[in-house]
Amino acid sequence: MGTKTQKITLNAGFTCPNRDGTVGWGGCTYCNNQTFNPQYCAPTKSVTQQLEEGKAFFARKYPDMKYLAYFQAYTNTYGTVEHCISLYEEALRVDDVVGVVIATRPDCMPEALLDYLTQLNQRTFLVVEYGVESASDDTLRWINRGHTWQQSVEAIERTAARGIRVGAHVILGFPHERPLEQARLIAQLPLTTLKLHQLQIIKGTRMARAYVEHPWPMPTVEEYLQLVRDYVSQLPPRIILERFVSSSPKELLLAPSWGLKNHEFTNLIRKYGL
Repeated sequence: MGTKTQKITLNAGFTCPNRDGTVGWGGCTYCNNQTFNPQYCAPTKSVTQQLEEGKAFFARKYPDMKYLAYFQAYTNTYGTVEHCISLYEEALRVDDVVGVVIATRPDCMPEALLDYLTQLNQRTFLVVEYGVESASDDTLRWINRGHTWQQSVEAIERTAARGIRVGAHVILGFPHERPLEQARLIAQLPLTTLKLHQLQIIKGTRMARAYVEHPWPMPTVEEYLQLVRDYVSQLPPRIILERFVSSSPKELLLAPSWGLKNHEFTNLIRKYGL
């Protein structure tokens, strides 16, 4: 019988090349990592300590649970290959951790690290999750992403060619985009999983300042439901959809203010025919 498995989010102290000047400064204009880091997740704590505290949090409800170490915050392949490997291996030495999920950027996957991940994939569960965000190079420049759509395509194809499960993350709702065209491009990629979420305007970010000065239309819940339904209709059944929406802390969220939790939106999606 299968065992329930839970991701434990980690902040391993990485940064991003669009923060430290390698390809840009200040990071993505929409980004505030406080919106998705739980309390136990802090770079001042070791990977082991974060995992143990995360296990204690989830085990209260499911004492027999297994765990995936989710290297989520910032770019989790952006460092020396040796340093990255040491962190992944540390996570796998923690009891009941049965795999690793690594979130990164498409311009931060060196061949030497991909060689190691190919071997790692043969001995444990592994997903490499790329922050694609958009298929529009105009949008990627506007949000200060620091990479191109073609780099996303190449990174996903290189990783999948090694037999590694590949995930992608995209944000729906950027101004002047053609989301259904994007969906058709995403559908052509060798992806295992896909995460969608709505564009959120987070207080304290550069995008929030731009939005306050020159607001642009944000979708209603009904409009976003329609968008998700149309977007998903372009995707092949082989792609597993991990998420449709994201919820930021109310005190940080400027727009859109839907007041829905993730599971409530998922229920709406089901009622909507997906």
